[in-house]
Amino acid sequence: MTDFVGWLPMPSGGEAEARLTADYNAEMIEQRARFRRIRDRSIFVGDPDDIVPDTFGEGLPAIRSWTQDNFDFSGYVTGFDPSPTADRDAMRTELGYRPDEQVCLVTVGGTAVGESLLHKVIAAYPEAAERVDGLRTVVVAGPRIDVASLPVHKGLEIRGYVPELYKHLAVCDLAVVQGGLTTCMELTAGRRPFLYFPLAHHFEQNFHVRHRLDRHGAGRHMDYATATSEDIAMAIEKEIGAPADYRPVETDGAARAAAMIAEVL
Repeated sequence: MTDFVGWLPMPSGGEAEARLTADYNAEMIEQRARFRRIRDRSIFVGDPDDIVPDTFGEGLPAIRSWTQDNFDFSGYVTGFDPSPTADRDAMRTELGYRPDEQVCLVTVGGTAVGESLLHKVIAAYPEAAERVDGLRTVVVAGPRIDVASLPVHKGLEIRGYVPELYKHLAVCDLAVVQGGLTTCMELTAGRRPFLYFPLAHHFEQNFHVRHRLDRHGAGRHMDYATATSEDIAMAIEKEIGAPADYRPVETDGAARAAAMIAEVL
């Protein structure tokens, strides 16, 4: 099972990276062709249109058509049951958020790679608080970032861990995240506005994830390298509480994937 297919070169890597990724892809294609017997089924977590419209490299097949020939498609698999979060007002009350607050949730996952993004968003908080009435910003550091290393501002909450984070994502008025697929798709499924900052040299986040989000019309892409505190504050002001008229995310992906797996057991 996979949620993306194909290694793609970043422009910063030049011709050397283009040759390297093409070679890696060619090896994968050949290996699958030679040893079809070792796989009973391959499942892509998504739909054909979620696949980037690129090739595996010079002289190699188109990624989408090759994947359609070699994989079955389950649709997206959400990591939670969305039905309990349908009543946002009740869920917000349960989680301790007041009706008059505009909640901005900032999270960067379970590694330390997002620490610099947290610093950048925290630096934008004072201006964002001036621009947005009732702004309540909750920063989730995660297990690898020391909360004591993060700057403190009046009115800014910094937490090391938030249980059932998906519930908070489902009821926030805005999320600020990295470009990881799982968190971004949870926000898309929950129809919440969000800003996302892909890691600079991370091809999956910059190409595969962004393509899928663009297909859903979800999220506002932000560039970490060029975004200033003012840019981030203005983006928060514009996007917080904005309508999220996204393309719907399937709710039966897990059942479809399970049925596909059951057929080969």
